[in-house]
Amino acid sequence: MANLRDIRNRISSIENTQQITKAMKMVAAAKLRKAQQRIIATRPYAKKMRSVVSRLINGVESDNPILRNPEEVDSVLIIVVGSDRGLCGGFNNNLFKLVEQKISEDFSDYLSENKLDLITIGRKADGFFKKRNYNVVDSYVGFFDDLNYETTMNIMSEATEKFIKGRYDKVLVSFNEFKSVISQNRLVDEILPLKTDQFEEESSSNLNEIDYIYEPDDKAILDELLPVHLNMQLWRAVLESNASEQGARMTAMDNATENAKEIKDELKLKYNQARQSAITTEISEIVSGAAALEDA
Repeated sequence: MANLRDIRNRISSIENTQQITKAMKMVAAAKLRKAQQRIIATRPYAKKMRSVVSRLINGVESDNPILRNPEEVDSVLIIVVGSDRGLCGGFNNNLFKLVEQKISEDFSDYLSENKLDLITIGRKADGFFKKRNYNVVDSYVGFFDDLNYETTMNIMSEATEKFIKGRYDKVLVSFNEFKSVISQNRLVDEILPLKTDQFEEESSSNLNEIDYIYEPDDKAILDELLPVHLNMQLWRAVLESNASEQGARMTAMDNATENAKEIKDELKLKYNQARQSAITTEISEIVSGAAALEDA
């Protein structure tokens, strides 16, 4: 009877867990729809911004410090976009492993010489890299509780300013790019220095070249747009990561719900077997007792 009671308690516990995971899946699905809408609205703007900047970079000689291209790289900054909450499968760990792999392959010397800094976005990224003694110069815990462009702009503006001053010679951002509900692309993109050769390829691939007239002038417009372009790159990365997180959590909670159902079915089968065994034992005892009385 104690065994039956234990199994009943486990079944009840699994049912409660199943209800929680199902509710979390529905919440993640609602957040995913909102995140997808923000991405759909942002991607065309970011693409057009890159197109305009590429045209200006290749059409004007500018001494803007953002365009500096250091001959040697003395220090590196990596911005890692994780999440504030868990229960989203391998969303965080897979990205963090990619960052560690990138550091090991390309920046191991900078790490050993203390010339590699990290900025972490999200509680999970902060905990992961600080626990492993990386030099985290700034962290943004609770970032996704109030996701807004201004905070993202401040992060990128600070990184850009330090790049201009020569504190960093290379700035990268690592994030999960949203592909679908069940899959994400893990990326480590270099955003500074600006790769003018890529801009040249984009500009030359435009078959319908148009001669634009700029007011007040193309150099002034380029100076205005370069910071906006960089802010938009990080903002897009943050939005992509947010949508990827919700998709990963939705998938993880769906899997957890299905696993809970399977465990519950197995426990019910064990319960029925144990109950049947207990009934059979009781019947055998009754029959044996009755036979003993007849013999007496």
